[in-house]
Amino acid sequence: MAVILTHAMDFDDILAKCGNSHRYQYLLLGLYSLLMFITSMHYFSQNVISFVPDHWCYHEQLENRSFEQVAAIYNQFERPSCTRLESIDSEGLNATVSEERCDRWIYNYDFGFRSMNTDLDWVCDAAYKPRVGQSFFFVGSLFGTLIFGLLGDKIGRIKALILANWCGFLGDFTTIFAGSLTTFSITRFVSGLAVDTNTYLMYILVLEYTTPAIRNWGLSVSMGVFYCLGMICSSGLAILVGSWRLFLMCSSLSLLLVTLFYFLTQESAQWLVTRNDIDGAVLRLQRVAKVNRRHLNDEDINAFRSYCQINCHNKAQQGNDNQDKLMDMFKTPHLRKVLIQMLIVFTIVCICFNTMARSVEGLGISPLIMFALTALTLFPSGLLQADLQKRIGRKGSAVLSMLLTGVLTAASGIALSLWQQPGVVLLVCLTMASRLGMSVCLGSTLLFSTELVPTCVRSRGLAVAHMAGAAASLLTPYIQHVGIYYKALPSIIMCLLFFICAYISLRLPETGNRKLPITLAEGELFGRGERMFDFIRNRTRPQTTADVDDKLEAETEQKFIS
Repeated sequence: MAVILTHAMDFDDILAKCGNSHRYQYLLLGLYSLLMFITSMHYFSQNVISFVPDHWCYHEQLENRSFEQVAAIYNQFERPSCTRLESIDSEGLNATVSEERCDRWIYNYDFGFRSMNTDLDWVCDAAYKPRVGQSFFFVGSLFGTLIFGLLGDKIGRIKALILANWCGFLGDFTTIFAGSLTTFSITRFVSGLAVDTNTYLMYILVLEYTTPAIRNWGLSVSMGVFYCLGMICSSGLAILVGSWRLFLMCSSLSLLLVTLFYFLTQESAQWLVTRNDIDGAVLRLQRVAKVNRRHLNDEDINAFRSYCQINCHNKAQQGNDNQDKLMDMFKTPHLRKVLIQMLIVFTIVCICFNTMARSVEGLGISPLIMFALTALTLFPSGLLQADLQKRIGRKGSAVLSMLLTGVLTAASGIALSLWQQPGVVLLVCLTMASRLGMSVCLGSTLLFSTELVPTCVRSRGLAVAHMAGAAASLLTPYIQHVGIYYKALPSIIMCLLFFICAYISLRLPETGNRKLPITLAEGELFGRGERMFDFIRNRTRPQTTADVDDKLEAETEQKFIS
C-alpha cells in the first residue's frame, strides 16, 4: 500500500526560511572570532612560557659587566651558554674553564620577560625538562581530540566545547604552581585536552548554520584576523606582565568566557536531526528565526518534519535504527575512499604546519618579536583564502595553495643552504612568506575537510582527523633533524609532502555551493562519479541544486512511497 507523500522540506531549505545569513549567523561569527582569539593565546602559550633568552653561566667577576662584554668573553668557548669559568682577568681576554657544572646563570631577558625556563633554570643540562613536559601537551591533545569529538556527537557541540575549555583553564592555571617535571607534565597534559577541540567544534557549529558564502568569507577572515590578534596579544601580554606565571593566569581566565556560549548559541539543529530529536531541532530553528526576525509557519514546520520522517523511515527499513557509529563511516565504498583520502591530506598538512610554525628562535631577532611578525601573515592569508575559495572553489584553493607553498618552501630552503651567512632581513622575509602560504593551505584544508564529513559523524570524523594530525606531528623533530646532513632537506621533504597532498586533493569531490551530506547515505552519494578536474569545468555553474542532491532526494522519496 502506497503512502501519500506530503511536500518535504530539507534542512537547507528550512534554514533559509529562518535566515541563513542574518543576525544569528553574525552572532555565531562573532563568538567564533572570540574563540579564535582565546584559542590562539592558549595554543601558543606553549611557545611564550618556554622562550629562552641569551644566557651564560654566572661568575661574580661578571656582575658589573655589560651583556655585550659577557657575550664576548663566553664566545671564546664552544658552549658559551653552559660553560662555567674558574677565573677571568680584569680585561676579560683570558679566562679559565671550571670542571664543575653550571648551577646559576646570567639571563639577558627579552623586554624583561622572565620565562618558565629562566625561572626554573631549565637550561643546559636541564633543557630536556620543558621539552618532555611540553610533549605531554600534545599527548593530551590526542586524548582530548578523541574524547571531546565523541562527546560532540553524543551530548552536543556546545556542551563538549565548554567542557574542553574548562580542562584548558584547569591545566593552564595549575601550571602556574608547577615546580617539578612531574607536576609540569601533568598540568600540560590537562591543558592539551582542549587544544584541538577549540578549533573544530565551534567551526562545525558555525558551518552547520550558515551559507557557503559565509563559510567562505566569515570563517576564513575570522580565523585569520583573530588568530593573528591572539598571537600578537600573547607577545604583548608577556611583555606587559613580565612573568610567565602572570601570563598564564591572564590567558587561562579567558578560557572561562566560553561558558557564556551556552546561553548565547543554539545547539546544532542538524545534529539533533541525526539524533532523531526532531522536536529539539524545530525548537532551535524557531529560536534562530526569532533572532533573525523571521517567522516559521506551521506548513514549513510540517514539511520539515516530513523530510525528517522520510530519513528515519529509510534508516528503519535498512535496519539502522541505532545512531551512526564512528566506524560506520568506513562501511560504504565511496565514502570510505573519500574519508581516507581526506585523513591523509589533513595529516600531512598538520605535519608541515607544526614543522614550520614553531621555528621562531635562532633567526637573529627576539623570539617575541618574531612571534608577532609571523602572526601578521594570518590576516592576509585569511583574505587570500576567502578570495581563492570564491573564485576557484574549496578544492581549487586547497590544491593551488599546496602547490605554491611547496614550491616556496623548497625555494626558501635551497636559497638558505646556498647562502652561507644570510642576513636577518632575508631570514625573516623567507620565514614570513612560507608562513603566509602555510596559513592559506591549513585554512583551506580545514574547511574542505569539514564539509566532506557527513553531519551525523562530523564531530567524530574531525576528531579522528585532528588526532591523526597531532600524532603524525611527532615526526616534525625528525624532519627538522635531517637538516644537519643537508640544510635544504627538511624544506625539500615538505615540498614533496605538499605535492602529494595536492594530488590527493584533486581526487576529492568539490564541496563549494553544494548541499552538504547530513546522513551517511548522502555522504555515500556525494561527489560520486565526479572526476579530478570537473571543478574547473563546473565552477561557473551554480551547484546549489546539484545532480547528486536531486538523485538522492528522488531515491529517498521513492523508497518511502514503496
